[in-house]
Amino acid sequence: MLQQIAPWLGYLATLLLAISLLVNNDLKFRWLNLGGCVAFIFYGAVLQAIPIVITNALLLCINAYFLFQIYSRKELFEILEFNKAGVIVEKFLSFYKKDIAIYFPEFSSDKLNGNINFVVLRDLVIANAFSTKIHPDGYAEVILNYTMPKYRDFKVGRFIFEKEKQFLLSKGIQKIYYASVANKQHENFLYKMGFEKELINGNECLTKNLR
Repeated sequence: MLQQIAPWLGYLATLLLAISLLVNNDLKFRWLNLGGCVAFIFYGAVLQAIPIVITNALLLCINAYFLFQIYSRKELFEILEFNKAGVIVEKFLSFYKKDIAIYFPEFSSDKLNGNINFVVLRDLVIANAFSTKIHPDGYAEVILNYTMPKYRDFKVGRFIFEKEKQFLLSKGIQKIYYASVANKQHENFLYKMGFEKELINGNECLTKNLR
């Protein structure tokens, strides 16, 4: 039985390792690579190929070490508010324009006017650009919440919606919502951040109470 499933373990390991080389996120790379190592270890054990087991056991330890470093690393997060996008913010939005369009297809820089706008700095690097339009009832619609690919490990989202939600509350925001979500991956991220479906003015939105 084990001999029959061994080739499939090898195929799975190869697939995971190949995918890990395609992602542009350190966290995803390490988890996929670790999964590939685990599959290769079982593959090697079934075939009694000790060199395969030893090699991938070492690689597994290396991936586990770097995952520990990622999760335990102390980073500096800061919010930098702006009214009108300056040169640096404009450069950021221009550089990631195509990727932003995948998540916020209707966004353009002129939609920042009159909103609460800020960037999240992660160790002094712009990791996220955020813009929300606040209404008199304390509801705020998210116009932009874009995190560059390298930093999509949920830390920026938790910083905005949990650790520093007092910043949003200080602006009079009681509830924040998305009128629509264009990308499934982003929708899954919002569920992880505690957003829930709710009808607002007859439209189904994803909302999060800040109080």
